[in-house]
Amino acid sequence: MRNFFKSVPQLRRLRYRAMRLKRGAKGEADETNILRQLVAKTRAPKTFIEFGFHPVKFNCAAFAYDPDWQGLLIDGSAEQVADAKMLLPSRIDIRNAFLSLDNLDLIRSKFERVGVLSIDVDGNDYWFLEKLIAIEPSIISVEYNASLGQAPVTVPYDATFVRHQKHPTGWYHGASLAALSKLCKRSGYGLAEVSSYGANAFFTKCGDLDPAAAWKPNRDRDEWSGTTSAQQWDTIKDLPLISV
Repeated sequence: MRNFFKSVPQLRRLRYRAMRLKRGAKGEADETNILRQLVAKTRAPKTFIEFGFHPVKFNCAAFAYDPDWQGLLIDGSAEQVADAKMLLPSRIDIRNAFLSLDNLDLIRSKFERVGVLSIDVDGNDYWFLEKLIAIEPSIISVEYNASLGQAPVTVPYDATFVRHQKHPTGWYHGASLAALSKLCKRSGYGLAEVSSYGANAFFTKCGDLDPAAAWKPNRDRDEWSGTTSAQQWDTIKDLPLISV
């Protein structure tokens, strides 16, 4: 029955509307609250760019419904983009694109100043951030892969990266918190916060947290898989990784 509801756009969107009414416009956990606090602290411009998103649950969801904000949302799923266009205000620019290092110009040129840059693509996160950090967003939100532990590593770049095709567990993707922190530090950003369930890291020019101390396991992944981050690392540690 659940698959039937998902297969019918009208029913799926009704479900999404009910979900938003019940939970409000926010990310998976406390990401939206963290972003609100960091926006106030940094006096960030009211613009956001987020790629890799769910039509209801995404980091900048609250900003999308705030008429003072402008935003760009990008996702590789045509279905999710179509749903988002039906659910979100028309002033939000929503694009269907499978991003690679060769087609990031839209992101670079969208806004003169970017308040929030949010990256969650379950694959080339490190490489996209490396190319986009020069636009100097006030706040960077990027998913880190807790299954990679504390080592400063990332998966190699692959323009066609799909994580479940790379490894059936889905644990092999993205970059560790240590790797992302080193990348951000080179451009003057420090770690400002980590989401409560251990998936998203937030960086600002005034962030001063120690990545090793702030690191958290991915609570959701640990619960559904019945494993620990150490066990996840043991499963994927022999796959190709790049130390940064």
